[in-house]
Order: sequence, then C-alpha cells, then structure tokens
Amino acid sequence: MNTTRTLPLLDPALLRPALKDAFRKLSPWAQWKNPVMFVVWAGSVLTSLLGFAALAGVADAPAGFTLAIAAWLWFTVLFANLAEALAEGRGRAQAAALRGARKNVSAKRLASADRLSTVSVIDAFSLQCGDIVLIEAGDIVPLDGEVIDGVASVDESAITGESAPVIRESGGDFTAVTGGTRVLSDWLVVRITVKPGEAFLDRMIAMVEGARRQKTPNEIALTILLTALTLVFLLACTTLLPFSIYSADAAGSGSPVGIAVLVALLVCLIPTTIGGLLSAIGVAGMSRMMQANVIATSGRAVEAAGDVDVLLLDKTGTITLGNRQASAFLPAQGVDERELADAAQLASLSDETPEGRSIVVLAKTRFDLRGRALGDAHFLPFTAQTRMSGVDIGSRHIRKGAADAVRRHVADGGGQWPAALDGTIDDVARRGATPLVVVDGLRVLGVVELKDIVKGGIKERFAELRAMGIKTVMITGDNRLTAAAIAAEAGVDDFLAEARPEDKLALIRRYQSEGKLVAMTGDGTNDAPALAQADVAVAMNTGTQAAKEAGNMVDLDSNPTKLIEIVEIGKQMLMTRGALTTFSLANDVAKYFAIIPAAFAVTYPQLGRLDIMGLTSPSSAILSAVIFNAIVIVFLIPLALKGVRYRALGAARLLRRNLLIYGLGGILVPFAGIKLIDLALNALGWA
Repeated sequence: MNTTRTLPLLDPALLRPALKDAFRKLSPWAQWKNPVMFVVWAGSVLTSLLGFAALAGVADAPAGFTLAIAAWLWFTVLFANLAEALAEGRGRAQAAALRGARKNVSAKRLASADRLSTVSVIDAFSLQCGDIVLIEAGDIVPLDGEVIDGVASVDESAITGESAPVIRESGGDFTAVTGGTRVLSDWLVVRITVKPGEAFLDRMIAMVEGARRQKTPNEIALTILLTALTLVFLLACTTLLPFSIYSADAAGSGSPVGIAVLVALLVCLIPTTIGGLLSAIGVAGMSRMMQANVIATSGRAVEAAGDVDVLLLDKTGTITLGNRQASAFLPAQGVDERELADAAQLASLSDETPEGRSIVVLAKTRFDLRGRALGDAHFLPFTAQTRMSGVDIGSRHIRKGAADAVRRHVADGGGQWPAALDGTIDDVARRGATPLVVVDGLRVLGVVELKDIVKGGIKERFAELRAMGIKTVMITGDNRLTAAAIAAEAGVDDFLAEARPEDKLALIRRYQSEGKLVAMTGDGTNDAPALAQADVAVAMNTGTQAAKEAGNMVDLDSNPTKLIEIVEIGKQMLMTRGALTTFSLANDVAKYFAIIPAAFAVTYPQLGRLDIMGLTSPSSAILSAVIFNAIVIVFLIPLALKGVRYRALGAARLLRRNLLIYGLGGILVPFAGIKLIDLALNALGWA
C-alpha cells in the first residue's frame, strides 16, 4: 500500500518555508554550485552597486532604469532558488508523511520462552532486541527474529516472491522470520534480533532527510554545456566593455547605460531558464520516486532508470499473480470430474487463502456448484504438521492437501492409492503447477491443479516497453518448459530458466559488456550479487538486509512490478530536462530580437531591422526582456516539479515532439510575452 500522500504542486504549507530557503540560497556559496545562476547573481550585485552609485551621484547612469534591471535580476535568481527549494521541500514533506504513516502492529511479548507464560500486548515499536514474542495464526511478525519454539506455515511471498507458504521451525536451518510476514497456521515463539530504531524504514527516512543529491553524469554534461555557452556570451560581452554603449531616446540623444545594458544582454542570452530549473528537475525526479514509495539511495540511479535498455523481472509476483489459483480438476480413474469439484469445493468453503477461494470459484464457474446447507459440518484448518485441510459432514471425511501427506493419510487408513494418479501428479509438477490431492474418506478422487496466473495487462505493458526499445527478460527457477510457456503467455522478449545467483550475475554482465544499461529487482540474499552489478537495482523493503544493501533503490511497498514504474519515472525526468532545455535555448532566439537592437541600434543602425516586435523604446525593450527572463522561470516551476507527460514513444518521435512543442513554443512565447510586458510598461508610464 502506498503510504505517501501526493502533495499539490504549490502547497501553501511548502511555499512558505520554500520562500525562506530561496532567500537563504542567495548567498554566493550556494550560487557557486550553479555556474549559470552564479553569473546572474554577479550581474545582480554589479547592477545594484551601479544603481545605488547613480542615486548617490557617484556614477553617471540612469538610476531608475539600472535599479529596475538589478531588481529583476535578483528576482531571476530568487525564482530559480524557489524552484529548487520547492522540489527539496516536497521531498522532505513526503519523508515526514512516510514517517507518520508507518504501520504499527501489536506484539504479544512473553515473560519467558515458555509459550504459556504471561503475555503482555505492546506496540512493535516498543520491542527491544532480545524480547520474546508469541506469534499465532493470522498475526504479523512484528520485527525480524529467530524462532526458538514451535513450527508454523508462514507467508513470505512479499519477501521471496514464492507463492507457496514456507515452514519455519526451531532447531533447524529455517528459524529466521522477517518483520512484515504473516503466520498462516499454528504458532511460533520468536526472539527479536534487531535493536530499536534500526528498522529499515527508520534508516531510509534518515537517509532521505540527511542526503545530498549528487549530480548525475548526464546532468554534469548538460551543466558543462550550459557553462560553456555562458562563458562564450560572457567573453563576448566583456569585449564590448571598452566601447560606450548608448540607448537612444525619441530625441536621438544618448544615455550612458552601457554596463547595465551589457549585464542585461548577458543574462538574457545565456540559458538562464534551464540553468535555474536544472537542479529542481533532478530533485523532483527523486521526489517523484518517493511519491511512488521508492527511495533512491543514488541520484544516478534515477537517471539511469531513464536510460535502461534491459529489464530483468522475476516471474513470481511480478509477471504472475504470485498467489496460486485453481486452474483444473483432474479426476482419478473411475471418478467424475463434477464429483471431484464438489468435494474440493466443500473442503475449501472455510479456506480463506487465495488458493482455497479460487477452488470454490472454479467449481462454481465450471459446474454451477453454489452454497449449500452444511448442517453440522466441522472444518479442519490447514496445519504445518498434517499439511492437509478438510471438512467432516456427517459420515463424509473430505481432505485435500499435498500429495505425499494425503498418500500417508490413505495408507494409514488402509486405503488404496491409484497408481495412475502418480502420472497425473508428475504432469502437473512438470508444468510448474502445484498438485493438490482430494480424498473422500479413503477414496482418492483426483487432483486440483494450482498454477500461477499471468497478470492481466502485463503483456500490454511489455509491448509498451518494447516500443521504447527496452528488452524484457523473465527470471525464474522453473524448468525451461514451464518458463517458456509463461514467457510466451506474458509476452516477454526472453527468459532465464532454472536461474541460480551466478546465472543472474553472468547474464547482467553479458548485457553490460554489450554497452547496455540493466535494471533488476530482487529481495533475497541470493539476489544480492546481481543487484550489486545492475545499473538500476531495486530491492524490496521486506527483502533481506543483503539485498537492500546491494541495491540503489528500495521499494517500500515491496511490489516487484514497481520496476516498470521506476523506468517510466526515470524517462519522465529525462524527457522533462530535454523539453525545458529545448524551450530555454529556443526562447533565447526571441530575446535576441528584443535586446540586441535596443542595445546596439545607435552604434549599428542596421540592427534596427531586427526590432520586428516594434517595442516602445530601447529601455523598455531591455527591461521587458529581463522581466520575461525572470517570470518565465516561475511559470515553468510546476512543469519542472510535475514533469512532462510521459509517453511510451521512440527516441525519434520524442525528439520531433520536443522540437514541435517546446522548440516552436520556446520561440513564439517570448515574442508574445515580451510584447505584452512592453505594452504594460508603456501603459504604466515606465517605458
């Protein structure tokens, strides 16, 4: 279950602290990390000093115009800081919401290791390392521990992905239980083996709150490009400093506003839009991962998710439902299928497991067998010792369970086991399904086949990934025949059957040697080597500590299918960065037509032809361009935080779409925006 809440893009509760952070980030030490915005910050300082000097009569410059330029340059820096602060604030708020929504369960603490000793019910959060707890059928294991008494069937599907329950007992190799798993039958006495505050979720929250996002390789490359463009324009403007630049008014006289104009020109021509939003896009990418209840321990992993070429997915719980479903009734020789279905349904009426409910539904669907009066029926629940369940109705004693357990039951009662049934059981097992034998008294009726069902819609999801150029590979411990059948049904591109840890590791290395980025999900200790090797490694929160330490992402929902969503979030982040970069570079083109003629028309009259917007005056043109340069960042903050809409398109189609929407839009929007600001300044008498 997703425990984080989706926050509004401009939540007032986030806006107020973000504004404080935006002012705090005005320090030069904070701005130095972003070369583009540091140049804007330096220009803001320079024009402010020049404006105040003009007010004091020290400098011969138009004080009002220069201070107006300075004010809007400060706003440009402030708005860029606000974008980053909002993105960081959303991440912190999600971590706080996650902390407040942590699931607490009750624990039955024992006074001693004796199951019958005094029991006190306390919160799981109050448990200490070394405490002894009693966990009975239906209870959630409160914390990781070791079984010291008892034997029980435990549902560990959220940890291992294995749909069949496992037996946990004291004194053997299977004594460890994991917090969050559920005891299905019998009881266990468990000694807690973790210390307070060392729960995995506690460590993840601390990591989020204390983390410092590292720039990814692509982001570093883009920063270098933006810095290079900034340096080019900075050098170009520096070479013009020796010249006297004048802005002509209607009378043709000139005013010495050279330095302010040059700073405005520089800020408008360098890629300030993407420079101001770049950090926010990266932080928002990690924030969107948190909205999906995924904590990325590495910013590089978020970006790598957008460049993944190969997805390795476990079969159970990811491609299949995980819970086995009844798929067929296979009667023994001389037994009618309806009779088998009727007995299997009767034995399953009180069985609340997914397998039991599916038997009832299959009998109802196949033979229209519905509820009936059971009278004095006595139901026998499944236990780890008998490995059977059933019902006693009058003189009938119906049992269903594992083949070997039912065989012993029949033999102990002096009944006959049909030899032909062994072949049926073997056929079911070879298909990767589970055989469940049903008997009425000592008469063997046949087998119920339980199998993993491929999830609805998963084939379409894989088709989308294929359209994006991503190869899907199913990993399973099943034999090749079973794996091939499920792979074909699910629509994956390839599969790895009978997979051992070294096989997974070798497969990942092979793909990486071909220059591909590989994503994988895992939860067990045997997955740790492959997770450590994968470029995007998603560990389940309910998995082993080794798996979580090997991965670079942790899914707090422990949902193996989340890997597909993670890839989409990574691609969305890359698409957002590409879209805003395209827009930023394109809208510089429009600003050329506003500010260059205004700044240089007196020196180079031929440049007057570029004033296609017909702006009121040179000073209005320059101020309008600077104002637009600042406020466009504000309008783009929601897009940077939310991200562009994700579409499963190929690279060529995405490029064409970016150029059409954000390239053309980046050219047209500034023309309209600058002209409207110019008209507003003229109407206010500030032009």
